[in-house]
Amino acid sequence: MRNFRIAPSLLSADFACLGQEVRDVIAAGADIIHFDVMDNHYVPNLTVGPLVCEAIRPHTQAPIDVHLMVKPVDSLAPMFAKAGADIITFHPEASEHIDRTLGLIKESGCKAGLVFNPATSLSYLDHVMDKIDMVLIMSVNPGFGGQSFIPHALEKVRAARQRIDEYTAKHGGEIWLEVDGGIKVDNIAAVAAAGADTFVAGSAIYGQPDYQAVIAAMRAELAKVA
Repeated sequence: MRNFRIAPSLLSADFACLGQEVRDVIAAGADIIHFDVMDNHYVPNLTVGPLVCEAIRPHTQAPIDVHLMVKPVDSLAPMFAKAGADIITFHPEASEHIDRTLGLIKESGCKAGLVFNPATSLSYLDHVMDKIDMVLIMSVNPGFGGQSFIPHALEKVRAARQRIDEYTAKHGGEIWLEVDGGIKVDNIAAVAAAGADTFVAGSAIYGQPDYQAVIAAMRAELAKVA
């Protein structure tokens, strides 16, 4: 049976009190802090850098999952590792050499993963499954929070789950399958049924007055998935 993990995205948190937001959401039952990095180059938005990651690190023991929407990747990845990231994912289109970037992240002491936009082929996984700890499927086009879930993403989640299961059955190990974009109480079970085990939710959690109630409702939906 899969372990399900809920990863609130700080993109939707109150940046005026970010440390408290991190503490509150973990106290409410979240498992991971999802940290979205946008560079106004790879995606049309600008968010936060390593200094902010370093600032929130003392506020939680939970893993910090850094999603790099940046180009190039290689110069920033070690900086986030030093700032306290536990997991660093990036978009294959943003790397000049995917294998090298994955190696750089692992050498920096972090788990590494690839992120797939709605239109990005999973074929990038063909030669690097031995170097990844996470596959992140975007169920919106990256750049902004609060977008609606793209239903077609479920097909990609199923395809990614099949790849992961086939690889781990043959070679062992563990690869998480994360989904990011438009995750809410009313669709999280369908996303889990498609094969996801880790769920990024931004406005669905941080946009509500009671974080604990939302996370509990998500877990109740996940409990329905065998």
